[in-house]
Amino acid sequence: MSIILYSTEGCHLCEQAYALLTEVGVAGQVSVIDIAFDDDLFSRYGVTIPVVSLNINGSVSELGWPFDASELSNWLKTHGIN
Repeated sequence: MSIILYSTEGCHLCEQAYALLTEVGVAGQVSVIDIAFDDDLFSRYGVTIPVVSLNINGSVSELGWPFDASELSNWLKTHGIN
């Protein structure tokens, strides 16, 4: 299982999302992917970042902004994290 935060440099909402990941205690498990360096990712997430993504045994689930700590925590618990 992997937790990914799709983000880009200078994105204040992405910084807030990472702070929420820290608040719920999973920041150490998160890979931050900068979409600016990948045309496919930029095309997919360019106007929707931040997006938190989970890949669980090949099945992907995504949580798009806006979300708060409670929503994030509940989403993670739904997928067996935290």
